[in-house]
Amino acid sequence: MKTDSLSTPPLTLAAASFAALGSEQRLSVLRTLVRAGPDGLSIGKLGERTGVTGSTLTHHLKLLAAANLVKQTRAGRSTICAAVAYDEVQALAHFLLTECCADAAAPCEDHDHG
Repeated sequence: MKTDSLSTPPLTLAAASFAALGSEQRLSVLRTLVRAGPDGLSIGKLGERTGVTGSTLTHHLKLLAAANLVKQTRAGRSTICAAVAYDEVQALAHFLLTECCADAAAPCEDHDHG
């Protein structure tokens, strides 16, 4: 399998990132943070918007942060969470699609291979 090391994550990093997204709740948390933009949300607001709260939310945020998809910063007495991995998520999509139809007998006309 060929990889473009500048724009495609290594297989092990891609697998870890996809594993972090392998939960409906974590995917919902990340999607909510992406929608919130770079300012992010407090943990309380994030819990309200996703319906995931308490230790479950903390667990999911820990996994997303370990995969470098989310960052957490202190702002006074609050913890603010923000999605930081826009480029990484795009790289994951590229990882999946970069070799689209590479082994097919005929090129896929409806896919952009750029």
